[in-house]
Amino acid sequence: MAGKFTSSTQAIPNVGDVPRHIAIIMDGNGRWAKQRFMPRVAGHKRGVETVRAMVKACIARGVDYLTLFAFSSENWRRPAEEVSFLMNLFIGALQGEISKLHANGVRLKVIGDLSAFEPRLVALIREGEAKTANNFRLTLTIAANYGGRWDILQAMNQLALAHPEKAGCYGEADLAPHLMMAYAPEPDLFIRTGGEQRISNFLLWQLAYSELHFTDTLWPDFDDAALDAAISSYRRRERRFGRTSEQLGGQALAVSPAPTLTPPVTDQDA
Repeated sequence: MAGKFTSSTQAIPNVGDVPRHIAIIMDGNGRWAKQRFMPRVAGHKRGVETVRAMVKACIARGVDYLTLFAFSSENWRRPAEEVSFLMNLFIGALQGEISKLHANGVRLKVIGDLSAFEPRLVALIREGEAKTANNFRLTLTIAANYGGRWDILQAMNQLALAHPEKAGCYGEADLAPHLMMAYAPEPDLFIRTGGEQRISNFLLWQLAYSELHFTDTLWPDFDDAALDAAISSYRRRERRFGRTSEQLGGQALAVSPAPTLTPPVTDQDA
């Protein structure tokens, strides 16, 4: 719900041992396949299995929001055959997983410019969002044809149309409700798999004070242990939000194991 969550640049958010919101760039599918002398599309198919496993793992660890960068606005530059496969894979995943997500209390959200997608895909997205709208065990957001700069621009355009009388006097609180993820808190933890160390136009506004974790692990190999390593790294960070260590009492967060798998997850989980 817009306006519900604290902006990290306007106030100090609540911080817990478990990140409330994890955002991930799922990188390395193609390289995973190449290492095994398989076509790139095989890596994308295997990557869907990892998505399913991460949904289960985040539920078990008490994460409330999981946001995955599935297809950027720049990914249209890839070979046409790969883009077509990714679109069909997205359709198949929606058809196969929505009922499972719903049965396990997962709310699905898809952010991005959906106008470029074929009507069948858009209809499946809207159907899945509507079916799971009242679920709050975990909010799974898929960023598809999404770009951080596009997000800020579309929000600014919406704001200008809604309140032209305030032009020149807009503040952060005016813009925030128009951003694609106004329904979620800012990510506490950002993870990028595959060895690259950049944000790649993902959630540029929302990642302002997120803790960043980069891993060489390719997305198809990213498992519960890799997630726990990322959460453990997060728990060692001193989240100051502009303050000094002395203001926090000079105490960094104690290093302790990441939370274990509780409660158990049923076979119906996505």
